[in-house]
Amino acid sequence: MNTNRILVTGGAGFIGSHYVRTLLGPDGPDGARVTVLDKLTYAGNPANLDPVRAHPGFSLVKGDVCDAEVVDQLVAEHDQIVHFAAESHVDRSIRGAAEFVRTNVSGTQVLLDAALRHHGDGRGVFVHISTDEVYGSIPHGSWPESHPLSPNSPYAASKASADLVALAYHRTHGLDVRVTRCSNNYGHHHFPEKLIPLFITRLMQGRTVPLYGDGLNVRDWLHIDDHVQGIELVRAKGRPGEVYNIGGGTELTNKELTSLLLEACEADWDSVEYVTDRQGHDRRYSVDCTKITLELGYRPRKDFVTGLAETVDWYRENQDWWKPLQQRAELGAVG
Repeated sequence: MNTNRILVTGGAGFIGSHYVRTLLGPDGPDGARVTVLDKLTYAGNPANLDPVRAHPGFSLVKGDVCDAEVVDQLVAEHDQIVHFAAESHVDRSIRGAAEFVRTNVSGTQVLLDAALRHHGDGRGVFVHISTDEVYGSIPHGSWPESHPLSPNSPYAASKASADLVALAYHRTHGLDVRVTRCSNNYGHHHFPEKLIPLFITRLMQGRTVPLYGDGLNVRDWLHIDDHVQGIELVRAKGRPGEVYNIGGGTELTNKELTSLLLEACEADWDSVEYVTDRQGHDRRYSVDCTKITLELGYRPRKDFVTGLAETVDWYRENQDWWKPLQQRAELGAVG
């Protein structure tokens, strides 16, 4: 079996595309063949894959993870699946949860059924990419992987449901399923509706930025390079049926993060507009990464100061990439 025939769902998005570029780059596994399955919705951008489009091991299929026929054909042709495809924006899930349940839960189940048909004899690996938001909110300390799930937003609930379905396929059928739960990602190629790219792009245009509530909600920030490093460790060396937290080790309140972004973009607090807090807004996230560190040797390598400066520079130098996407985001009334 060639274990490097990898199907990457959602591979035209922010994290998925960087994972694909890494797999097919100089430090990726030898002989990797990667097929991206992506519906190319508003957040999926084919341009994210331009650096690998000419690679002999790359192919892109436009399709939906809920399309059982397309999924079955692709899973049959690959040995491993890394499943990023998801609706992921919390604000959008609050306005309407149906698409989140369809894609995140039903889409995952369609993939798992296909994996069971073609990889149920012990071949293959199914890596399910999830989020720390499934745990809910934690006032102090950090969540281990064994912590009960207590999601508070429709988005987080849909991801928690997908996690449970995926792990059930391992426990019931013996399918090699591995789940990762990451903290908040940041970096280049991030669709400009999420906090860091939203603030950077608006501040560069001299616009105001929205800060929820009192700005004291806490998040752990993980650079995309480190997240991809963690995912690849789990794919290559993780254990079937296990969950692995992946964190960045930099906890900041949203107000502290805003201050850093204002400084980096040469703006001041006059550019900040305090807005009504998000419904069900989790106060603090913090993942315990002891397991992936001890088992797989993971450690975040990108310090936040350097990573944030590089991210701001990237958006400054790639305005042709984000300005059309900004219009897409704002058509969805995202603030």
